[in-house]
Amino acid sequence: MNYNPKRTRFCKQHRGRMKGLSYRGNRICFGRYALQALEPAWITPRQIEAGRRAMTRNARRGGKIWVRIFPDKPLTIKSAETRMGSGKGSSHYWVAVVKPGRILYEISGVAENIALRAISIAASKMPIRTQFIISG
Repeated sequence: MNYNPKRTRFCKQHRGRMKGLSYRGNRICFGRYALQALEPAWITPRQIEAGRRAMTRNARRGGKIWVRIFPDKPLTIKSAETRMGSGKGSSHYWVAVVKPGRILYEISGVAENIALRAISIAASKMPIRTQFIISG
C-alpha cells in the first residue's frame, strides 16, 4: 500500500511535542475488536504495513480490517557532514503521530480468539505498548 499523502499544504512541519491523550480516533467505529495505543510515538509506514500484513495473514483472509492511522507528518533529514545553518533539511519520510488512546487497527467478521491472535501479532510490530479492546 502507498502511505504517502497525495498532496500537503506545506512541505515541512515542526517536530512538535506529543503531550496529552488522543482526543480523536479513540473510539471503535468500524470493527468489533481493536488495537489501542498506550504510549505516544511516531509510527512509520513500514511499521503500519507490517502490522496490517500480520493481521491479514493471521485472520486467514477472513473478516475485514481497518487501518485507522495514516502517516501525514513529514520528517526532514540533513545529509551527513553538512555544515550548520543553511536551512531545514529535505523531507525524507513520513510518520503518523500517535498519542495514548488512539485506535491503530480494527477488525471484525472473525472469532474473538482469532482476532486476539491477529491483533497481538500486529502489536508486536509496533514500537509502543498497546492493548486489545472489544467494542460495547
